[in-house]
Amino acid sequence: MSAVQRPDLATMIAPLGRALIAAELPILERNGLTMWGYAVLLGLGDEPVYTQAALAKKIHADKTRIIGVLDELQERGLIGRDADPVDRRARLVSLTEAGRALRDRAQRDIQAHEDRLLEQLTPADRRAFLRALYTLSVAVTEQSQ
Repeated sequence: MSAVQRPDLATMIAPLGRALIAAELPILERNGLTMWGYAVLLGLGDEPVYTQAALAKKIHADKTRIIGVLDELQERGLIGRDADPVDRRARLVSLTEAGRALRDRAQRDIQAHEDRLLEQLTPADRRAFLRALYTLSVAVTEQSQ
């Protein structure tokens, strides 16, 4: 397919993104998570702690926008927030064991659904697609910083 004949990337990716989000929502709801709550749990990864500002930047959220999400996750015992000993105005956010377990369960269910979708590709195409998607995702993230 020539460059002129191919659809624009957004035209191809947007419907896929919407379908993936629609498939994730019931899984997140079953696990008592919102999309932003899940983004926070994923954003914390396995790092020991992040400042709220660094976490917001990592997940591409406004730092004031995630305060309510952090409050709710903390109330549920999924994250911890402590004063930064270096800067008492800053809060350090960390994932609790319960938060890690919930994140891992939700991610496992979401990726099982994704794996069923990816089965439509040959193993080689699947690896190439995931590698290319990761590369573009990193490039877009780096450009936005």
